[in-house]
Amino acid sequence: MQEFRDKWLQAINNLPEIVSKERKIPGAINYSIRRFYRNENDVVEDVGIVQYEYKGESCEENNIKLRFCVAGNMYCAAENCQKCTAGNIKSCENSVPSFDVVAVDYTAAQLTAFINAKSANSDSDVLLRFNRKESFQKSIPLCCKTRGVIESLVNHKYTGSLENIYVNAQLQMLLLYSIDWVTDKEPVISCRFLNSEADREKITMARDLLIQNIGQPLTIKELSRKVAMNECYLKKGFKEMYGTTIFEFYQTQRMEHAKYLLYEKGLNVTEVAMILGYSSISHFSTAFKKHTGLKPCELLLR
Repeated sequence: MQEFRDKWLQAINNLPEIVSKERKIPGAINYSIRRFYRNENDVVEDVGIVQYEYKGESCEENNIKLRFCVAGNMYCAAENCQKCTAGNIKSCENSVPSFDVVAVDYTAAQLTAFINAKSANSDSDVLLRFNRKESFQKSIPLCCKTRGVIESLVNHKYTGSLENIYVNAQLQMLLLYSIDWVTDKEPVISCRFLNSEADREKITMARDLLIQNIGQPLTIKELSRKVAMNECYLKKGFKEMYGTTIFEFYQTQRMEHAKYLLYEKGLNVTEVAMILGYSSISHFSTAFKKHTGLKPCELLLR
């Protein structure tokens, strides 16, 4: 496995790079998204790898790494290209074949925010708590859900703060689907109404609305009205599709965005609290420490 991974990374790094994005913030999800030119005649299988690194109990260096390489995509650098906007990128004369490479590092400190005390013995919690004492690597298949997330990461049109919020949400979904494969439990939809594509789209729309209104909290009632779905179905469907409650998802997105605003944008605690819709600095500080284990001012000092 290690030999295969090394050869794969070496092959990719020898290709000409088209474009790349990277973010590194202490205590947050760190990632890079890179596109490389690909010879149109190259036939290469898509690759997914999860790497679990255990370096000791209570060690801040414990982490979970995900690496994906998706072949067969096209890239167009032209701004406002009409063919690409219309979804015809493969017929666009400005587009070129590419490899998309996504690398994500989830730190032990960041993963604690997702741990549920009631399910401490579940396979996923054993990994997230780093209770498994040996490191390992495993190849994982790129199912349609994983491919969808990766496509969203490399092709979205968000910029600035909305880009940060959107990317964080996608990276958490990538972890969710990957953990399911590592624990040999492929996700199964149990809510019958989610067999309907229209209902699944409503749940997805609800998630997008939460992201778009990161500083203006929506109640479940308001959200259900906007997506035209019964409140009970909305809550059940959201938990089924995304593995978390609406409130937990929204709070996680707020706190991840708070890290970005504090550390990368250099805003002060008062400004961040206002942007995220908190009525007081103390309420924001309490929520931030509960999620990250740090006071907002402590992140600023790192």
